[in-house]
Amino acid sequence: MGTTQLEAVQEPKYWHLKTVLNDALDSEFEVGEILPNERDLAARFGVARATLRQALEQLELEGRLQRRRGVGTTVAPPRIGVAVGPSANVWPGAVRDAWNTVGCVEAAAPAAIAALLGTDREEAVHTVRRERVTQGQPVATELLYVPSASVPGLSTLLTPAEHGPAVLRELHVLELEGEDRSVELGSARAEDAKQLDRLPGAPVLVVTTRYYAAGRVAAASVATYRADTCRLTFGDSGALEVLHDQPGSRRQAS
Repeated sequence: MGTTQLEAVQEPKYWHLKTVLNDALDSEFEVGEILPNERDLAARFGVARATLRQALEQLELEGRLQRRRGVGTTVAPPRIGVAVGPSANVWPGAVRDAWNTVGCVEAAAPAAIAALLGTDREEAVHTVRRERVTQGQPVATELLYVPSASVPGLSTLLTPAEHGPAVLRELHVLELEGEDRSVELGSARAEDAKQLDRLPGAPVLVVTTRYYAAGRVAAASVATYRADTCRLTFGDSGALEVLHDQPGSRRQAS
């Protein structure tokens, strides 16, 4: 490959470099191929390594690149469509739920979660950890927070393996009245990154959902999706799709 120098431009240098790199990914690299090291890439494009890192981080955020432990930076496959709602007033753990329960603990909720639930900070909350696998790869991890008041019939004689499924079953006793949901960009925490096979700080999409029953918030979930491999689809209300920008792709919202 020859050396490509960047022309003087008005936009930030890393942003222009991102465009140049994006074109190179389409024309010179295959999905899964490992990129040259930063020193070689910086020399090729005639930029400082700090500028190169900014451009690579932006491409990772947009789903064009993946950083993989022990491998390096590779060209990402197209994003996978993952439906996140609405769920037509169905509790987590219902039939056809795409999530698997991997554990559950009971403890006081973090302050932000207590505020989300409208509970006291000292109130015991069941925290169900779940994971979602699509096409053989982990795409999301979830923490489902359920106040003890929402599952009064829960047995106190549960093994660790029984705890999470029992909480979900008790939730189903309640009549679900509605949900609200928000999505924001975030960075993977160490525990989530490990479960998703990402590096800590990797870009993620955080979906926060509140479930209502008996006129109050009966449960809340915080689901962390891999931003490099997922596009989130919202079907029944809004028909919103978050799509990956690739040649021939489109963004739509209605």
